[in-house]
Amino acid sequence: MFAIEVQTVFTATHALRLVGGGVEPSHAHDFQVTVRIVAERLDALQTVVDFHAVEKVLDGIVAPWRGRHLNEIEPFISEVNPSAERIAERIGRLMLAPLETFEGEASRGLRLAEVRVTEAASCLAIWSPV
Repeated sequence: MFAIEVQTVFTATHALRLVGGGVEPSHAHDFQVTVRIVAERLDALQTVVDFHAVEKVLDGIVAPWRGRHLNEIEPFISEVNPSAERIAERIGRLMLAPLETFEGEASRGLRLAEVRVTEAASCLAIWSPV
């Protein structure tokens, strides 16, 4: 098994909606995102997948969130709380379709293994599609 990780950072504010009503105070984080992609076999270039292709997809996902208040952006406006866990899940779900377009995805066992979102030095959330 082979794996790569691609990382990015985006700064945004959020405020979790609390159980029973109310919202915590809005606050900012430098959200650090790490996407881990695995493959059973390497491609023709002997890579899992081109780092730059993954960076492009990941940057396209988080670009609309940079410098924004996540509570004002779908899917976090109403039902989905903008927690680190849900941010990781959203990024992961948006990564799935583009991964299917990479060369030899199915035959090589290429898949998204996990997405990690760190909102503070000791606070890490992980989402995995399995």
